[in-house]
Amino acid sequence: MSEFDSNPFADPAGDNPFNDPSVTQVTSINVEPVDQFNPFPAHPTDNLATHTTSPYQPAVLQPSSVPSPQATAAAAQANLLRQQEELERKAAELDRREQELQSRGPTGKQNNWPPLPKSFPIKACFYQDFSEEIPPEYQRVCKMMYYLWMFNCVTLFLNLLACLADFTTEPSHGVGFGLSILWLILFAPCSFLCWYRPVYKAFKTDSSFSFFAFFFVFFCQVVILLIQAVGIPNWGNSGWITAFTSMNTNKAVGAIMIIVAIFFTNCAVLSIILLKMVHSMYRRTGASFTKAQHEFSQGVLTNKTFQTAAAGAASTAAQGAFQGN
Repeated sequence: MSEFDSNPFADPAGDNPFNDPSVTQVTSINVEPVDQFNPFPAHPTDNLATHTTSPYQPAVLQPSSVPSPQATAAAAQANLLRQQEELERKAAELDRREQELQSRGPTGKQNNWPPLPKSFPIKACFYQDFSEEIPPEYQRVCKMMYYLWMFNCVTLFLNLLACLADFTTEPSHGVGFGLSILWLILFAPCSFLCWYRPVYKAFKTDSSFSFFAFFFVFFCQVVILLIQAVGIPNWGNSGWITAFTSMNTNKAVGAIMIIVAIFFTNCAVLSIILLKMVHSMYRRTGASFTKAQHEFSQGVLTNKTFQTAAAGAASTAAQGAFQGN
């Protein structure tokens, strides 16, 4: 009956395979669980392992600095000053460019006559280039006209020196010395403007009006040179009559005046020769008086100064007519 009292469902002690001594010895060893296994164990020499993590700090917003009204006004004033300096710099640059454009001739090229140094306060007034502006067949005659003008200026200067020498010996000849100064100041620039530049322009543009202006003024120039070569006393000219008269009082002064008289004579002769040469070339160019009239009318009508003067005269006449009514 003892067999019936025992639990039939209880595992027999002898039948439990895990009760084997070899199994219980293995299972009794302390093994680290898998979930706590660290594949990167901390090395004792690793500095990162010794670092301690500090707790998180809350974000703190820096207070915004609002500029004061005085600082804003100062910044605006500095900005205005900077803009003003920039505008002044640009205005100076524009003025410099405008002066450069004004110093250029109608062709847009830099004026080169008279040849003055760059530091000189007076700048060049004309542009002159024979090889560029004058046709090859006219260059020789045009250059000769230029050399004639320079020769005439040298003669006028020598005439002043001769009249000065005469005045030092004869104080009563002061009028002649004063007139010699006037002739040099008057004829040197006027001859360049009144007959040399017209003939230069005539050869350059084949202008009939410029040819006629040259012929009229240069004919007067030839007459003046003949009078100067004759040398009327007290006219400020060291011509032949004045030279022979001075020989009676002072031979040295008379000799100087004879040299000047030879210069005046050569100027007159060369002027007559060149006048004939220019006239022969003028006849080959096909210029005529009708073309000169047409060029003059076109030039006057398109001139802004003439148009302004005509408009002003017309408005004045119209106002006078209304006021009279």
